[in-house]
Amino acid sequence: MKQTGESTTGTVGTGPVAGVLPSPGTPALLVLCAAHFMDAIDLSDVGVALPVIQRDLGMSSGSLQWVVSAYALGYGGFLLLGGRVADLFGRRRAFLTAVAVFGVVSALGALAPNGGLLVAARLIKGIAAGFLAPAALSLITTGWPEGPRRGRALGWYATAGACGFVGGLVLGGVLTEVSWRLVFALPVPIAAAALLAGLRLLPADRRDGARDRIDVPGALTATGALVLLVYALTRAPSHGWLSARTLVLYVAAACLLGLFLRVESRAPSPLVPLPFLIRRATAGTNLTVFAMWGAYTSFAFLATLYLQNVLDWTPLQTAGAFVPLGLANGALAPFAGRLATRFGVHRTIAAGMLLLALSYALFFRIGPDSSFLTVVLPVMVVNGIGTAATFPALNMSAVAGVPDRDQGLAGALLNTFMQIGGAVVLALVTAVDEAGQRAHRSDPLAGYGPGTAVIIAVVLAGLGGTLLLRHRTGSRDH
Repeated sequence: MKQTGESTTGTVGTGPVAGVLPSPGTPALLVLCAAHFMDAIDLSDVGVALPVIQRDLGMSSGSLQWVVSAYALGYGGFLLLGGRVADLFGRRRAFLTAVAVFGVVSALGALAPNGGLLVAARLIKGIAAGFLAPAALSLITTGWPEGPRRGRALGWYATAGACGFVGGLVLGGVLTEVSWRLVFALPVPIAAAALLAGLRLLPADRRDGARDRIDVPGALTATGALVLLVYALTRAPSHGWLSARTLVLYVAAACLLGLFLRVESRAPSPLVPLPFLIRRATAGTNLTVFAMWGAYTSFAFLATLYLQNVLDWTPLQTAGAFVPLGLANGALAPFAGRLATRFGVHRTIAAGMLLLALSYALFFRIGPDSSFLTVVLPVMVVNGIGTAATFPALNMSAVAGVPDRDQGLAGALLNTFMQIGGAVVLALVTAVDEAGQRAHRSDPLAGYGPGTAVIIAVVLAGLGGTLLLRHRTGSRDH
């Protein structure tokens, strides 16, 4: 809970003369960035190892997909609960606990003797990530005051994520050549270092006299609805979009969501206060990140398939193609907060989304004889620049003007919409791609063109979300 007299931008005081709380410092920020780097690595390094895992553990194709889907299920389903737990019971405590669980389960996954235990480890690791992500983000947004310093911190945080994602692709390919188990063990030393450093460097949680109790009915209904929705989206391509099983899952998720809204409207201390959920700024930010991350996830999927299935690149070569994206993002993201502060958050996000749309449009140029330098490289560089402009500014927008007591919730909502956007848009693009492949079996480009068109349309639709960010009180955007 927020202390009396505490502002929403990292200051304390009771009148015009308010003292600015000192930021935790660069070493503490490095701890948070290391955890984000670890999480991002784990999102990207597993895909390259899947064929080897299947052969080594004798897993069927249906069970193999759960190595990826179980993580998404735990992550997407527990983000809201994780964000509120961080707000109510201490962000430092939630962060360090999640890092410890993440590291231990990574080690257990590396030692898994069969597919069932490997999938279970991935599910638990996803749940840990659902608590880790909002706790880490809220530690930044409550520790660094709103403005250039927070923007700079969020820029470095975004850079760590981008480098981790691309680094995971490359390291996944390299380590798989030795053993797929090394891929799963990769986060262990990072988690150990972040845990030990975090115990010393992260500021202690504030001890408030009163603390709200967790909204158990709200937590159960929200988590249940999100778990069912993510499960339905990950299983729909194999079960069928209009199959009885898929429709039952959607109906059950919708019923739980409706029950959640009813519970929250009556709860004295709701998990997600409904006025906060329908804030113009919150809605605009979350709709934009839904489109932005959904488009990127789908592009990475299509590009990986094309480079390997059409151009006959190896997994390691394919991973290397994404390195310029990470380098461009990593070089520019630290300055994105400064640009957003100077030119306005909504303008920075809109410019980034237009650059992302341009990068996906450049992907139309790819063909069976395309070279890396003339076709693939421009796509990746422009995409990296667009991501560097968009993602840190979206993080700034998600928490701007939000009371400290709700910072974890704001970060959790942002990450939830990211995960749901990734699942929804990827499922749509996959369906379009498969339909094109079936209709024109002799044309290797048949599915990629329509799929890319859907990705561009999603990004342009996401630009509409920035219109909701233009009139925020107290921002440069109004």
